[in-house]
Amino acid sequence: MAKKAFVAGADISEFADFSVKKGKKLAAKGQELLFDFVENLSKPVIAAVNGFALGGGLELAMACHFRVASDNAKMGLPEVSLGVIPGYGGTQRLPQLVGKGRALEMIMTAGMISAEQAKNYGLVNHVVNQEELLPLCLKIADKICNNSSVAISYAIKAVNAGFMNTVNGYEQEIEAFGACFGTDDFAEGTTAFLEKRKADFPGS
Repeated sequence: MAKKAFVAGADISEFADFSVKKGKKLAAKGQELLFDFVENLSKPVIAAVNGFALGGGLELAMACHFRVASDNAKMGLPEVSLGVIPGYGGTQRLPQLVGKGRALEMIMTAGMISAEQAKNYGLVNHVVNQEELLPLCLKIADKICNNSSVAISYAIKAVNAGFMNTVNGYEQEIEAFGACFGTDDFAEGTTAFLEKRKADFPGS
């Protein structure tokens, strides 16, 4: 685990001389190849945020399914101080997580917030000291692993659908809920419950 930063953001010198066309391509490729990819993975991704998570670093953390922060974490989207805006989904994911007003304030001031502020805003789920960060993430991951991996992948898909303008999240939930009934995990989960034993899911 890096001591100083989760991800400190992009190397500004890499795109300082980009044209409009190159700028659009940078954002489009980044969103598709990494940020949207992470958000839509069928396996849960937990961001263990330690130190600085700025710009693209915070956008990467927000693409994860949820976030746990160390008490020394600092988060922010400083792009407007460079004359640009967040380009890897930050203008969309931050309002979904913290609300429109707080998101606009964070983006427009280009400032950083502490781990405790991030928790109060709903940007991170937990704040712990550095030594407890990875153990807590692993503990949560272990709890997740006790459950149906098939159902979890459907849950991720259904929750994400609720944040897409082109998809009806409720319809996606109905489809995913119904599909669960045809899985081996559902058969095992319900049988184990009725037999009063712990489920042994095939995919887990």
